[in-house]
Amino acid sequence: MSQGGKSAIFSEFFTKGQYETQSEMLAVDGDKKGVTIGIPKEILSSEHRVSLVPHSIRTLIGYGHRVIVESNAGEESNFSDIDYSEAGADIASSREQVFKSNIVLKVAPPSLEEIDMMDQDVILMSSMQIPSLTKEFIDKLKKKRITALAMEYLQSEDGSFPIVRIMSEIAGMVSMLTAAEYLTNTNKGRGVLLGGVSGVPPAKVVILGAGVVGEFAVKTALGLGASVRIFDNDISKLMRIQSIVGRQLHTSAINPVYLGYQLMSADVVIGAIHSKTGRTPILITEQMVSRMKEGSVIIDVSIDQGGCIETSEMTTHDNPSFVKHGVIHYCVPNIASKVSRTASVAVSNILTPLLLRTGGAISVEHLLYASKGIRNGCYTYRGCLTNEYLSKRFNMKYTSLDLLLTSAL
Repeated sequence: MSQGGKSAIFSEFFTKGQYETQSEMLAVDGDKKGVTIGIPKEILSSEHRVSLVPHSIRTLIGYGHRVIVESNAGEESNFSDIDYSEAGADIASSREQVFKSNIVLKVAPPSLEEIDMMDQDVILMSSMQIPSLTKEFIDKLKKKRITALAMEYLQSEDGSFPIVRIMSEIAGMVSMLTAAEYLTNTNKGRGVLLGGVSGVPPAKVVILGAGVVGEFAVKTALGLGASVRIFDNDISKLMRIQSIVGRQLHTSAINPVYLGYQLMSADVVIGAIHSKTGRTPILITEQMVSRMKEGSVIIDVSIDQGGCIETSEMTTHDNPSFVKHGVIHYCVPNIASKVSRTASVAVSNILTPLLLRTGGAISVEHLLYASKGIRNGCYTYRGCLTNEYLSKRFNMKYTSLDLLLTSAL
């Protein structure tokens, strides 16, 4: 992706050298041993993704690692047990067997029962989802001396977060496609075609936030022929979107009076505001929503941080929408899971090079020591809490990961 005319450079850790020609050696390096990687089936009803897909497993097997996949782990993403078996994975009917692996990969955080199934000193890689964390969860990780890495905080050298970035791209596109669905009569919408036709004006879309989610929502909306309004208080982001799209767009700073005026004639509103710390600010009040057209659609992508629209309430993929003041609200937090196969392949592509380096490292200490971006995602390490924010939130002892690694090496 280009950003301000420059190519975004991901960390060499995630991209470099996985398929380069290797030097022939007469003896196998005894320090580099294959590891066992476990892929359990996600148990949350709204989570349809899987952390590794079959083509990634072929690569890992080729590097000497063993992969154990729980039966039906990939069925929600349309990957069968046969697909995984043909890629070289072992299919396990027992959840306990999967959780006994050296590295456990999950998309959603593990449950307390799943942590109990893990061995001591396991490496856990999953999302952290700070809003849902509990003190008991952290205590169990510490007791098991688990090294826990949060996928969403794995950082590249350019300061970006690869998994957050790719999921945001998906969320931006899916939010607009979902809005197009809900505008139809089938979903009790206004019966409006997003792009219009000859002689009929297109639907009007208001997007709050010009970050990655907003960028891909804009691209999708314009591709479908919609009329777009973009709001953000960071003018440089608005300039960036116009540069990327390559045309003049209708943009504005977030002014409550002008925003309210645009909302009254909007067919679709996309909330894509991200907060770096804490809850997202509420930018659209209930009074503003009450003045919107009946049958219009709100997609609040910010709902995982509380939402940027006052009338938003968290929903699930099983029951994704509700109507308030005549406006259809769609507030599913893990919206990327709606296209689980695409999302799974995207996550797997980022995790695979990381796992190859993990298996090749002499120890997890050397891996963490060598990469600041991986250290950024580590929140528990061998019985210690290494995330300062979590230590303050739960009033628990914090230990610097840098100091722990220095003493261990």
